[in-house]
Amino acid sequence: MPEVLPLSGMADAEPDLSTFENKSGLAEDMKFLASMPELCDVTFLVGETREPVCAVKAVLAARSRVFQKMLYQAPSPQRKKEPPPRENKLRLFLKRSSEPLLNLQNAAQQRSGFNQQLAPIAEPPGQQHQTLIIEEFEPDVFRQLIEYIHTGCVTLQPRTLLGVMNAADYYGLEELRRACGGFVQCCINVDTVCALLASAERYIQYKCTKSLVQKVLEFVDEHGNEVLNLGSFTLLPQHVVRLILAREELRADEFTKFQAALMWSKKYCDSNQNTPLKEVIGNFLEYIQFHKIPANVLMREVHPLGIVPYSIIMNALAFQADPTSVDPGKLSPNSSRVRRARQSHGRSMSVQSSLDPYGSNTTLSSSGSSDPASGPPHSN
Repeated sequence: MPEVLPLSGMADAEPDLSTFENKSGLAEDMKFLASMPELCDVTFLVGETREPVCAVKAVLAARSRVFQKMLYQAPSPQRKKEPPPRENKLRLFLKRSSEPLLNLQNAAQQRSGFNQQLAPIAEPPGQQHQTLIIEEFEPDVFRQLIEYIHTGCVTLQPRTLLGVMNAADYYGLEELRRACGGFVQCCINVDTVCALLASAERYIQYKCTKSLVQKVLEFVDEHGNEVLNLGSFTLLPQHVVRLILAREELRADEFTKFQAALMWSKKYCDSNQNTPLKEVIGNFLEYIQFHKIPANVLMREVHPLGIVPYSIIMNALAFQADPTSVDPGKLSPNSSRVRRARQSHGRSMSVQSSLDPYGSNTTLSSSGSSDPASGPPHSN
């Protein structure tokens, strides 16, 4: 409902003055404006599919300095100034001789009321319709960003939260970034945790991802058994699954970890039928402490599958019978390498490499991010 508010400080002196506000109506009108391509003057082609997202340049520039620089302050290419063409003496003489006659003709036309048809004035470059390519963000994320810029409103949702947060930071919309940060803690639950981790894969190079991934991983640690039993866990990339299973802080029993690895491996083999199940699950065995799985479960549930080396099961059983009889380094494949990696990181999973498929090649420092100035969109 529109509000009628008294002007602050003016109620006593000017009781007949009031302020009328209709912010909801303004937001709806601006949303309608951005939805009509014929009313907009810039089109963004977003993501790999190049989905069009329309907007009004003046609104973008007023709300974001990054958009202002992108749309209105693009540096023009430096061109070498060419000297004026040389004219021969005869042409210069004819030009000077004709100037007085042309001046007399123009004066006569003005006196006679002659209206000369004027050529259409070309629009300045800043007013022409622009088309820009945006590759940094997904279409749904960028569309939400444009909606917020035009209307001041946006509906945050877990699936696109990380993208919107990083886009807000990228384009200098601090209030939206803070709102996304405040929503993170509310939206992390068992139903959304895998979707948040999957979206982090897309935006690993941005600095806002670091804080969100840290909070998500802390939730995973606290609710390990629940998260590992999720069907959506099988949709995570392999390196993310490995790094979750490797976390010392993960509160999950070892048999649940084995079942999660088995569930992920079967899902992978369904899509890659030429890959043996034993080969796929072998990527996870080093993170499972089989000697902590009860002997009856090992022999009834694990051994008959034929996918865990017999030596691993026998060492686990021997350790349970007499811990001094087995070298701890033989309890799982590459266990010594895993232990060294955990000691070098301090934590079992460092945030800066948590979702990086290439290990430590991608570094997320507190001040490092993808700078808008370093990678401007392409223009057609």
